[in-house]
Amino acid sequence: MDIRPLRYFIAIAKTESFTKAAQRLGVAQPAVSMAIKKLEADLGLTLIHRGDRHIGLTDEGKKLFLHAEKIIKATDDALLEMSELKGLSQGEVRVGIPSMLGSYYFPPILMAFRHRYPTIMLKVIEGGTWQLQKMLESGELDLSVIVAETLPDSLQTQALIREEMLVTVATDHAFSALDRVTPDVFFEEELVMFKEGYFHRRIVDKLAKECNRIPKIGFETNLIPLIKSITQQGFGISTLLAMVIDDDDELITRSFDPPIWLDLGIAWRKDSYLSKANRAFLDFVSEHGRDKR
Repeated sequence: MDIRPLRYFIAIAKTESFTKAAQRLGVAQPAVSMAIKKLEADLGLTLIHRGDRHIGLTDEGKKLFLHAEKIIKATDDALLEMSELKGLSQGEVRVGIPSMLGSYYFPPILMAFRHRYPTIMLKVIEGGTWQLQKMLESGELDLSVIVAETLPDSLQTQALIREEMLVTVATDHAFSALDRVTPDVFFEEELVMFKEGYFHRRIVDKLAKECNRIPKIGFETNLIPLIKSITQQGFGISTLLAMVIDDDDELITRSFDPPIWLDLGIAWRKDSYLSKANRAFLDFVSEHGRDKR
């Protein structure tokens, strides 16, 4: 069987559109439509509901989708491994990095890796840890930085860094007189938080649930400079990692009571072939992480 129709089928299932699938694949829409019609004819089944406003999978299509993803993944892994056996010197690393680490921890690592391996293409995807984990599990990423405590059985991880999550306030805030901040006291304040799906937000939501408190979220943004600015001006308090705070930020940090530590690791799928390029990146990042601990 020609596997191209399966690639087209997966793209349609994910985009719910023949047009968007064709754009994602870089092919003409008629070619996608014809390939799917032929696939349905070969199987003797209708795989896709073709409504005026909605494209969806039939029950048969949903079952095929599960197999199609496995077939495409196995094929891509085999082709990659065969290419590397021929001594392929180039490669691509698709890595997911949470925004805070992407802005403050990884830039020098990425530049140093690029300097050592100039023929390897780095494709960095920024997002929340939950979103990145799902992209990793679905094969859209090769590697991703995740919070180790959320690791599912399908992923394998290597320790990267351990960072403390710190209460962050303006210099004239009352918390400046405290050595540590209890969760009960923390949740009395209006908060400046990352959006849902980011590891800081998930930790705060988990802490609130444990304390049976409802967070008072006044501002919600993924822009770290904006979080700093709002906090500096006293419109709320936040939580940030120490690596994010500069000496001239006019911010004060305090530990939680008890302290909250985040174990961050770099993960990959257990059942996937890890290319030479990805193994080189994994080793490089892990070595740098050990140096910084």
